[in-house]
Amino acid sequence: MAYPFDTRNPRILIVDDNESAAETLFALLASEPYDVTCVASGKEALARMNELTPDAILLDVMMPEMNGFEVCRILKQSTNWKHIPVILLTAYSESKDVAQGLDAGADEFLSKPVSGVELRARVRSMLRIKAQYDDLERSLQLRQSLSYMIVHDLRNPLAAVMLYLQLLKRKSGVVPEQLKYLEMALGESQKMSSFLDDMLMLAKMERGNLKLAPGPVSMERMLDQVQAKFRPLADAQFIGLKFIVPKQLTAFQLDVALAQRMIENLVANALKSSPAHSTVCVAVDFPDCTTRPNGSLNGAVVDPALGPRYFRLQVIDEGPGIPPEDFERMFDQYEAVQLKEHGKPELGLELAFCRMVVEAHAGRIHAANREGSNGSIITVEI
Repeated sequence: MAYPFDTRNPRILIVDDNESAAETLFALLASEPYDVTCVASGKEALARMNELTPDAILLDVMMPEMNGFEVCRILKQSTNWKHIPVILLTAYSESKDVAQGLDAGADEFLSKPVSGVELRARVRSMLRIKAQYDDLERSLQLRQSLSYMIVHDLRNPLAAVMLYLQLLKRKSGVVPEQLKYLEMALGESQKMSSFLDDMLMLAKMERGNLKLAPGPVSMERMLDQVQAKFRPLADAQFIGLKFIVPKQLTAFQLDVALAQRMIENLVANALKSSPAHSTVCVAVDFPDCTTRPNGSLNGAVVDPALGPRYFRLQVIDEGPGIPPEDFERMFDQYEAVQLKEHGKPELGLELAFCRMVVEAHAGRIHAANREGSNGSIITVEI
């Protein structure tokens, strides 16, 4: 099996509590150029996955404590391990066992006693699939790296363009008509700069390179800045912009720059979706955590004695609303590209950026339509 950029032998992991059965499988694979490791339980296999990094797994079904179906299900639910082929080994060939294995995510089945010829053929087949997956993953990563490198390199010439536009604005002798077009060009350049920043931030988040810089946040001050930025745009589009912010009782630890950018993206998205003479409302409240089930948010138990420890922000528009099937898709950067290609130009990376910022703060974001009237509501809870 050829592994581009990787000269190591393929790694096979055998998981079987029966030492004799494991040794038999080991011997049947001895003629192949594999690095084979045996472990005696599903728990041990799961605990050592990051250490062993197998290319294929031979997994016995009948094991104590944790059977093969359970182990397979955990592997296939893991982002890091779900692409590793799993061959289930079972002494039974009943259809119900096969169905249970398929439900658990198994890629292949072998019945005991195992034929050496069949075992080697199935392992080779699974390794081909794994190699194809690895090649595709490498190709996607190279393309993505190239895309982000281009985005990064575009920032410098764009910054120069924005600087020249600002210098032209200050130049004496610029007539009002020219100033109008300079303002429009500068506004579009700023939009492009924000888009490039979002793409680079998404790349950092995906690679785990984004480090939050949390600090105490005044929600009122942050939203005042957002309002000052978007008020002229809303006025130009004849859209009302309303902010409802009660007195903040609690100090929140947030990455100020990312949180403000997230709110700006939500407001910009609402303005894009809103018709003239409608209103976009940004409402913030600080619910008491004791009103939530079990006094928890996203599974994190909070001491009710501490009082309000999270905020809820809602951006409400009076646009056409969101199809329910898009409630989740609109926050996924890859789905957003498809939605945009299928006649929804108002969607882009802005909402995907918002979700990543919210999740980085251990919060959640979701969308819904207004009841009994036009418009949608995007809610953030952190």
